[in-house]
Amino acid sequence: MLDPELAAMLDLLGRLLLNARTGTLLALLLLAAVYDCRSHRIPNWLVASGAVYGLIYTTVAPPIMHGTVFFPLSGLAVGFSLFFPLYLLRAMGAGDVKLLAMTGAFLGPLDTFYCALASAIAGGALSLVWILWNGNAPRLLQSIVSLAQFGPVGAVAGAPAGYGVSPKTSLGKLPYAAAIAVGTGGYLSLHQLGMV
Repeated sequence: MLDPELAAMLDLLGRLLLNARTGTLLALLLLAAVYDCRSHRIPNWLVASGAVYGLIYTTVAPPIMHGTVFFPLSGLAVGFSLFFPLYLLRAMGAGDVKLLAMTGAFLGPLDTFYCALASAIAGGALSLVWILWNGNAPRLLQSIVSLAQFGPVGAVAGAPAGYGVSPKTSLGKLPYAAAIAVGTGGYLSLHQLGMV
């Protein structure tokens, strides 16, 4: 027989998965992560259909009192605006931006903001795992040394300007949909359990 606390925790997490809004979102994020890991692309049909479902469902059955269509629309806008600057800097793909916007259509603005933060944390952790998995730890150390020598720290120490990390030392491309899926799933789980 299960410990009552563990049983209650599993029941809460089960409700999260069986909820038509959060369960569908998590399934779509998992599917996007699989696509991104396999092909480094997130299909537009997946993001568009998820955003439409999220907008409709969250408007019809809002998770907040007196919720209107502006709740999912503002979540979509927040999700898009948080990652769009990273896309402009070429630090993130367009599919990742659209995926967080889709997430916002399900969760609204505040939870989307927290999911973006959780995704950034998950992205950092997954990046380290990705680097170690692909055997790129020596190249990571080389990049860190180059940044320290010729980056802002080096500039203060008097190193010549114009030096930096070469594109050849890139450590690869992390399928960021996995970070969004892990971060969003982690945040929603902790929120469901009353920990955040």
